[in-house]
Parts: sequence; structure tokens; C-alpha cells
Amino acid sequence: MKTHGAETAQEAADNEADQWLDVVRKHVGSLSFGVVQITVHDSKVVQIEKTEKTRFQPGKRNSTGG
Repeated sequence: MKTHGAETAQEAADNEADQWLDVVRKHVGSLSFGVVQITVHDSKVVQIEKTEKTRFQPGKRNSTGG
């Protein structure tokens, strides 16, 4: 019988997955161009990195260019 407030190992794993999946969704949703990298150690997500790129249209010059 489960006591109030205690969670099973499966529930803990599900909560952990929900947390990192939310972070990945947020990072992917905020990118136009870039990479979201997930680092795993011992079958657990330990780090999430986002690298964003800024792209410019080829052949177009800004107003300060000559």
C-alpha cells in the first residue's frame, strides 16, 4: 500500500522525464535555427544545451554597408 506523499520509482522517473521534456520543448519552440543537445549519463538526462544561430539573407546588405 502506498503512503500519502510517497511516489513509486516509476512515478519519479515519469516526473523527471516530464521535467526535461518540458525544457526541450521550450528550447525547440524558441529556435529558428540552432541545436538542442541532450546529454545522458547512466541512462539519465543530466544536461540540456541550446545553441542558437543567427542567419542572414545571402546577397542582401544592411543600410550601413557600402
